Amino acid sequence: MEHSALQQLNGTQPLAEATYKLILVGDGGTGKTTFVQRHLTGEFEKKYHATIGVSVRPLSFWTTYGLICFETWDTAGQEKFGGLRDGYYIDGQCAIIMFDLTSRITYRNVPNWYRDIVRVTDSGIPIVLVGNKVDVKERKVKPKQIDFHRKKSIQYYDISARSNYNYEKPFLWLARRLTARPDLEFAASPALAPAEVGFEVDAQLVREYERALENAKDVPLPDDDDLDA
Repeated sequence: MEHSALQQLNGTQPLAEATYKLILVGDGGTGKTTFVQRHLTGEFEKKYHATIGVSVRPLSFWTTYGLICFETWDTAGQEKFGGLRDGYYIDGQCAIIMFDLTSRITYRNVPNWYRDIVRVTDSGIPIVLVGNKVDVKERKVKPKQIDFHRKKSIQYYDISARSNYNYEKPFLWLARRLTARPDLEFAASPALAPAEVGFEVDAQLVREYERALENAKDVPLPDDDDLDA
């Protein structure tokens, strides 16, 4: 459905559906598939494109402007087949790049994923960078070290796929950008699988991370190009 169809909806009458192709990328083991599987409505409708090694799951959200469905293309651990990735980036309308907060190398590889996306898609598509596994106390990538999103003017969130922390924020930000509706809200909480035992988020620790991320916004960007794309 075209963006205009959503924009014509009455805010209290979510009657139509808009579908957007979302590309989910990142190093293997960062938690991409777990992130998708948290959404129960996406688990009941699966289709697999075995020829290119990608699984596609629809993740739907009721919003104040209608039903939005993200057709989520998950790389499903096929990162080693680099030559095949371009095939499922084509026609992507938005993207989430995921790295593991407990693994520095996965953050170091973020520019590569970003470069691939903008090379194949419209370089203006909305992109969210997410650092997964904030529930793990042995965090290796500190808030002050995360500045790639500032360099490229994209959005960033700490998340925990297993505890559902900040699960909806990347989707809400993308929905607002795609529909040009900054006042768009989710009309109902997403249907999520329960948080996994042992992966609960330490509320005090998360508040410290949030303050550190907020403070990092005022720190000048480094001159080096180590993490530039």
